[in-house]
Amino acid sequence: MIGLRTLRAAAMTAATLGGLSGALVGLLSEQGRRARIAIGVLEHLWPAPDGVYSDDGGDPLRFAVLGDSMAVGVGVTHPSQMPGVLLAQALAEEAGRPVRLSTCAVSGSTTRDLVPQVDAAVRDAPQVALIIIGANDVTSRLGVGESARLLGEQVRKLRAAGCGVVVGTCPDLGIVRPIPQPLRYVGHRYSLRLAEAQTAEVSRAGGVPVSLANLLAPEFMARHVDMFSSDRFHPSAVGYEAAAGVLLAPLCQVAGLWPGWRTPALPRRSAAALALRPSRVPGWLQRRHA
Repeated sequence: MIGLRTLRAAAMTAATLGGLSGALVGLLSEQGRRARIAIGVLEHLWPAPDGVYSDDGGDPLRFAVLGDSMAVGVGVTHPSQMPGVLLAQALAEEAGRPVRLSTCAVSGSTTRDLVPQVDAAVRDAPQVALIIIGANDVTSRLGVGESARLLGEQVRKLRAAGCGVVVGTCPDLGIVRPIPQPLRYVGHRYSLRLAEAQTAEVSRAGGVPVSLANLLAPEFMARHVDMFSSDRFHPSAVGYEAAAGVLLAPLCQVAGLWPGWRTPALPRRSAAALALRPSRVPGWLQRRHA
């Protein structure tokens, strides 16, 4: 699951706010402990329903899904609601041909864990790949620069194998309500920094980055009851449907299904970032982040 085991305030502090007082470190550590208690435990953890969708006996488009629990679809109540399934069905409809889904994503993964996933995917010679990664990098000790560099390496490996790659960049953890302030603000700032670095590195590597924070945060904030699953941390089926909606067009682009379509440019700061009021966080803490 995204960060459930590694939601350590001290790790965030070391990565983003080096040099803070012991009192603040203690505060953030205590808030991390409280957040782990507040975040529920999911009852349904479904296996990936890999296979051929819209099978008509023709040659299928090979589609691989890699990354963390958001790529897997942790939080849904039925396998048919998983993002890989939703996108495989939509791609089959757009392509007018079958799509073979291969899920290499593993819940709890950081960008370091992409190497075996990509190696497994390449052996299957995918034509299109989706990567969703980054949230666990925020809640572990993986630095922004290293995380983005490792992601770029794996995107290049897939591109060298002839695979079109779409990357859903790090979501904005500032919208997860069970995480209290100021810990939520720390995760929020870190996740936006990581998403920005991922975007630059993925573009250089020949992939197509999609800003999940910018595109999804407004709706998740406005409809948090509907968009989050029962653990209040992972997306619900409705949330994954929204994510699939913003990922489908870029996937069609790299699959060659929509010639001439290009991903629109997006602002660097998400709506969640703009919605965070300065008064929620002490001014001196904001200055530390600036």
